[in-house]
Amino acid sequence: MEYDIEHRPSYALLSVDLNQSEELQAEAGAMVSHTDGITIDTKAQGGIVDSLKRTAFGGESFFMNTFSADRPGHVTLAPPLPGDVIGKELADERLLVQSGSFLAAESGIDIDTKFGGGRTFFGGEGLFLLELSGTGRTFLSSYGAIERVDLDPGETYTVDTGHIVAFEGTTNFDVKKVGGLKSTLFSGEGLVCEFSGEGSVWLQTRSTDAFLSWLIPNLPAGDGGDHDEGFSINF
Repeated sequence: MEYDIEHRPSYALLSVDLNQSEELQAEAGAMVSHTDGITIDTKAQGGIVDSLKRTAFGGESFFMNTFSADRPGHVTLAPPLPGDVIGKELADERLLVQSGSFLAAESGIDIDTKFGGGRTFFGGEGLFLLELSGTGRTFLSSYGAIERVDLDPGETYTVDTGHIVAFEGTTNFDVKKVGGLKSTLFSGEGLVCEFSGEGSVWLQTRSTDAFLSWLIPNLPAGDGGDHDEGFSINF
């Protein structure tokens, strides 16, 4: 299996070349195109219970698509939001991924939900993260570009919770306030996640929460009136 990522980092497109009999599992709705000879099998990956866990707690689709190559061909995939895509090779290791950032993986990768404790609830990431484990390639997406930060043993690094894409299972994390109460309430940063090494963390340069906070107040009110007048957004 070979792959290429084009149009980075704003409108990334993942193209995966599959040899005969190779398979790729991907989020429902991620497919852009595929060549002749590629078959698609849609199912509840891991069974009903695991799929319900991923949907309810991990923010992912209930169904997943598995692309199988009856003969050599390729599949192209893209995330729902404008942003980046990266490939990460797992070698019998774990990767924890925020909801919405998983795009695709080889069939040898197990996808499950991981309870992160109450700290993730207060960090705005929900009680569960996606846990990818096994050996093979996985592909992650983001809103904005993706930046990798490598931590040495004992080193700490602080990230806004809305900018986290993924982190290695060897990395510890803890959710904390930004300074005192006034900073937490009025700085616009809220809570942050403090990572400690050894391990790698992947960040996204844009936050969907921040974008929605800007967008929603500028949307027109649904008053049921004449919708032909349009609306404007002031910059």
